[in-house]
Amino acid sequence: MSNNSFKRITPEEAFRAVKKEAQKGHLKIFLGYAPGVGKTYSMLNEANRMLSRRQDIVIGYLEGHGRIETNSQVGSLEILPRKKINYNNMILEELDVDEVLKRKPKIALIDELAHTNAPGSKNKKRYEDVLEILAHGIDVVTTLNIQHLESLNDVVKQITGVTVRETIPDVIVENADEVVVIDITPSALQSRLKRGNIYKKENVARALKNFFRGGNLNALREITLRQIAEEVDSDLEAYMKKHNIRENWHTAERVMVCVSANPFGKKLIRRGARIAKRYKCEWIVATVNCTHALASTPSQKDLDILESHFKLAEQLGADTVTLSGKSVSRELVRFASQKHITQLIIGHANRSFWQMAIRGSSVTKVLRHAKDIEIHVIPDIASFD
Repeated sequence: MSNNSFKRITPEEAFRAVKKEAQKGHLKIFLGYAPGVGKTYSMLNEANRMLSRRQDIVIGYLEGHGRIETNSQVGSLEILPRKKINYNNMILEELDVDEVLKRKPKIALIDELAHTNAPGSKNKKRYEDVLEILAHGIDVVTTLNIQHLESLNDVVKQITGVTVRETIPDVIVENADEVVVIDITPSALQSRLKRGNIYKKENVARALKNFFRGGNLNALREITLRQIAEEVDSDLEAYMKKHNIRENWHTAERVMVCVSANPFGKKLIRRGARIAKRYKCEWIVATVNCTHALASTPSQKDLDILESHFKLAEQLGADTVTLSGKSVSRELVRFASQKHITQLIIGHANRSFWQMAIRGSSVTKVLRHAKDIEIHVIPDIASFD
């Protein structure tokens, strides 16, 4: 295959094109939150199990970093020759894409997905090499650390003080067939570092004071777990839609606060913020623009109150949404079901007899129609005075 035969399109376009191919390869990523958590070790360990089951698997590229434990896992795995590139009077070794395509194994192990190839390589980035290999129907197993995701570049710099130069488009991870998180506690990772299992011992003290500080590792670990939780959540939602599953499976907490043009709404919002913080989950503040013929038209004061509610909600980290419909309760329940809300917070005011007779109670209607949702009804004490 010549240098010009692989069409130069954006990574996103390439990946989506590969995903549409009936014979495309299967992409599996071992994802970690820092160097040394055991991604490459786990990849090799699994590869040896595949080999024992007589699967056709090879090492396209392996970066062992001189780690004895990792290199010991190579075992009987076939290692393909690397491409040697002369750059500035140095011989650099890179993944040889053509060698992989020539050998055409069922599965190729290709370490360090975010790597930037040496000038003169077939592709600029290793993930582009992987896309080309996948397009030829070869499965790829690879490794990646969370700090290399493009969308997290600024966040990682803020946490660690390090600007990560090598990044990959998020779509690569989002559309991978499998993502396996390799997770150990930060204290265990630091112990591994101190034993010299990650870097040479002369570099350990500096690493512990910089990237491998406890706070850094805890933050990166949480980002990794949240990232993969979002991917799992998207997959679950797609599965539920495909199989027409409407009940809430409560796989993750989601909080929704219902507000109206009542100053009491701020109390509800603060309650929602505390619950969301406790569960470390996403939350939404919603209001309904009622289009019923008997509904009163919001005054400017009402609109100002709602605006202040949304401003507070956004300051506290909530998403905000304005719904519209003839029935407030019906719209709230419909939206809550659509978003798989698990906890709904609503206020209960002391309405007059005639208000109840004409329109009924929104709270009662929500309680009647909401299924698999925990309802928090907060009384507006001032309205009972």
